[in-house]
Amino acid sequence: MSGRARLAVCAWAATLMAACALLPLVEPATWILQAAVLLAVQSGVGAVARRVPLARPLTIAAQALVTLVLLTLVFTRQQALAGLVPGPQAFQRFADLLQQGGDDIARYAIPAPLESDGIRLMLVGGVLVIGLLVDTLAVTFRSAAPAGLPLLALYSVAAGLSEGGADWLWFLVAAVGYLMLLLAEGRDRLSQWGRVFGGSPRPPGPEQGRALAPVRTGRRIGAFALGIALVVPLALPAMDGGLLDGAGGGVGSGTGGGGTISAVNPLVSLRDSLNVNEDRQVLSVQTDSEDLSDLYLRIVSLDDFDGTTWKPSKRRITAVPDGTFPTPAGLGPDVRRTETRALISAADWYAQDWLPMPYPPSGVRVAGNWRFEPVGMTLVGDHGQNTRGLKYEVRSLNVQPTAEQLAAAPPPSAALTREYTELPDSLPDVVFRTAREVTVGAANPYEQAVKLQEYFAVNGGFEYDTQVKVGSGSEAIARFLKDKEGFCVHFSFAMAAMARSLGIPARVAVGFAPGSPQADGSVSVGLRDAHAWPEVYFEGVGWTRFEPTPTRGSTPSYTITDRPGSSVPDPAVPSQSAEAEPSAAPSSSDTCAPQDKKLDACPNESAVAVPVTGDDGPKWYALPAWALAGLLVLLLPLAPMLWRLRARAVRLGAHGRGAADVGPHTLAVWQELTDAAWDLGILPQESQTPRKAAARIVRLGGLEPTAAQAVHRVADAVEQVLYAPHPRPAAGLAEDVRLATAGLRAGVGRGTRLRARFAPRSAIRVTWTVSARWTALKRRAAAARPQWRRTSDQQG
Repeated sequence: MSGRARLAVCAWAATLMAACALLPLVEPATWILQAAVLLAVQSGVGAVARRVPLARPLTIAAQALVTLVLLTLVFTRQQALAGLVPGPQAFQRFADLLQQGGDDIARYAIPAPLESDGIRLMLVGGVLVIGLLVDTLAVTFRSAAPAGLPLLALYSVAAGLSEGGADWLWFLVAAVGYLMLLLAEGRDRLSQWGRVFGGSPRPPGPEQGRALAPVRTGRRIGAFALGIALVVPLALPAMDGGLLDGAGGGVGSGTGGGGTISAVNPLVSLRDSLNVNEDRQVLSVQTDSEDLSDLYLRIVSLDDFDGTTWKPSKRRITAVPDGTFPTPAGLGPDVRRTETRALISAADWYAQDWLPMPYPPSGVRVAGNWRFEPVGMTLVGDHGQNTRGLKYEVRSLNVQPTAEQLAAAPPPSAALTREYTELPDSLPDVVFRTAREVTVGAANPYEQAVKLQEYFAVNGGFEYDTQVKVGSGSEAIARFLKDKEGFCVHFSFAMAAMARSLGIPARVAVGFAPGSPQADGSVSVGLRDAHAWPEVYFEGVGWTRFEPTPTRGSTPSYTITDRPGSSVPDPAVPSQSAEAEPSAAPSSSDTCAPQDKKLDACPNESAVAVPVTGDDGPKWYALPAWALAGLLVLLLPLAPMLWRLRARAVRLGAHGRGAADVGPHTLAVWQELTDAAWDLGILPQESQTPRKAAARIVRLGGLEPTAAQAVHRVADAVEQVLYAPHPRPAAGLAEDVRLATAGLRAGVGRGTRLRARFAPRSAIRVTWTVSARWTALKRRAAAARPQWRRTSDQQG
C-alpha cells in the first residue's frame, strides 16, 4: 500500500473513531455502520481522483459531489431525478429534514430515537462533512496536524451533549485515531527520504520488520502525551466542569457546601416545545392545593441581562437543606401564606438539570445528587443528575399578598436594587421611553408593574404567536415593541427590561404554566405548557409573579385593582393551555394518523396563525433556474479543460492568406505548441529564443526525429516572423503542432496526460489576461481623469 493510500485509510478510521463519541446520543447505534460505508465511498473517490491525478480543487469537488449524491440516494431519492441527481424538491426535502432534526433534538431526551430521519441526516451528514475536511487536509494537502481541528469539533459536539460518565473513553478513542493519523503521515514523510539512520547497524532477521526509530519514538511520545491528558484532569478537581463537560456535569464537587453553578440559557428549546405537533406529558403533579390556577412550576430564574439575552448568574451552591428551607428573601411576617404539598413525577424521557418546583419551595424530598442555590431557591443536578423518571415531593408556600401591601412596600436595599435593575448601555431608547409612557400616572412601583402587565396582556394591541423567532441583539426588544407579536419569551423579557428601566428590581423565571387537571385528580404538565414570566421584587413580599403574556397562565389576584377602567381579566379563570387555545390546532395524537405523521402531513399548532397565500407552488422560472445552477456546478470543474479546447481550436483553426495574417497565425501556433508542452510538464522559458526553446522541448520531451523536425519547423517560422523583413507564409504549421503534441503525449505517463486534459497548467493564462486588462483599464482611467478635469475647468 502506498503512503498516500495508507493516509487515506487512517483518515477514514480517525473520523469514524471521533464519530464514536456520538454513539451515546442516539439509539440504536446502527447509524455508524451506514456512516462508515458512505465515508468509505467518499474516501475511495478521493483516492481515485488523486491517483489519476486530478488537481487538488478538482479532487475536493469530486468528493463533495459524490457526498451530495450519496446523501441524496439515502435520504431524498424519491424527490431526486433518477434517484441520484438532487433537484429543487430534493434540496427542499433536505431543508425539511434538518428542520425536523432540530425539532426532534429539542423534543427528545438523550438517547434520542434513531427513527427520526432528521436526526439521522444530521449525524450521517455531519460525519461525512467532517470526513471530507479530514481527508482534504490530511491526504489531499498532506497536512495531518490541522486535520485534528475538525476531529476535535466532532468530539466537542458529542461531549457537550453527552450525559454519561464515559466521556474519557470516547476522548481516548478519538485521540488514538488522531495519533494514528499523525504517525501515518510521519512515516510517509520519512519514507521519502530513503534510509533513516536510527543507530548502529542491526543484523538481518525479525528485527527488520520493526518500525523505524523515529516512528517508534513518535509512538512513545504520543502514548505518553495521551496518558498525561487522561490522568492529569483526574488529579485536579479544580478542572472539573470544563468546556467539554456534559450539561449536568461539573456543577459542584463533593457532598458538602461549596462549588458554583454557571448554567446555560434554558430558553434555547422553549419555542420548539411550544410548537410541537404532539403535546407530550412532561410532569404529573398531585397536589393538595385548592387553587390550581397558580400552580406554576419554576425551573430557574434569569437575572443577568447583557443586552442580547437573559441568563442565570454564576451563583454559589450548597448542599440541599434538611427539613425546612430558609425564608425567601424579602418575605415579611405580615403577608398571608399557606403551605401546600405536591408529589411530582417526571417522564422517563425528560432529562432536565434543574428541578421543577412551585415557588417559593419550603422543603424538598428527592433522591439523587442535587445541590441548592440559595438566591434563586432552585435545585440543580450535580455531575450528571437530572429529572429523568424522577419522583419527588415539594413543600411550597402559596404567598397571597394584597394589592395594598404591594403598593405600600418600602424601597428595597441599595445593593439589591443595583443588582436587579442593571441594564446594558446598548438597550434602545424606545424601551425607556415606552416604559415611561405606559406608566404615566402610577403612584408607586406596584402600580407601574400592573400598568406594564396590562399594556402587554390587554390594552397594548399585542398578539401571542409562537412562530415568531426569539431574536437576539440589543434591537430584539425594540422590534417586539414595534411588531407587537411574539410569545412568552418576548413578553417576559420586555416587561422585565422595562421594569428595570423604571428602577424596579426584576428578573425572568422559566418553567411551566399550570397544566391540565385530569380525571384522577392529578395535573398533567405538557411540552406546550413551557413558559417564561417576569418576577418583580417588593420589600416585605419578596419576588412576585406577574403575567404579561396574553392567553397564557393566569393573572395573579393581587394585580386586580378596584380602580375604574381596569381591564385585567378575572384571575379565577386560568388561561387556556396551548392545546386548547383558539389559535392552536388540536393535538396530532388526536387528529393525525400514524401514516400521516411519517409523511409530515399533520397540521402544525400555529397553522391558523400563518397567512394564507394564493399560490405557494414553485414559480415558472424556478425549474430553469435550478437546472441552470446545476449545469454551472457541473461545468465549473471542467472550465479549464473547456477553455483549453477552445484556445487550441482558435489557434490552429483557419486563418487569412494575406501577408498581414502570417505573423498573428504563426505566433498563435507557436503559443499553442509551448502551452501543450507546459501542460505535459515542460515549463515555458520566455527569455529563450524560438530556436533554443524548440531544442529544449525536443530534449526534455524525448521526441522522435519526426516530431522533433515538426517542432523545429514551427520555430523557424516564428524566427522569420520576428526577424525577416518580409516573412513568407509557411504551410502546415497547425499539422506540425499536432504532430509534436502527439509525440510529447507519447513520452509521458497516463496520469500526466489526464491532468493535461482535465487540469491544464496553461489555463492560468486566463488569470494573467484578466489581470493585465484590469491594469490597463485602471491606467486608462487614471490618464483620462486629468483630461476630464481640464475640460471641466475650461467649461466652468
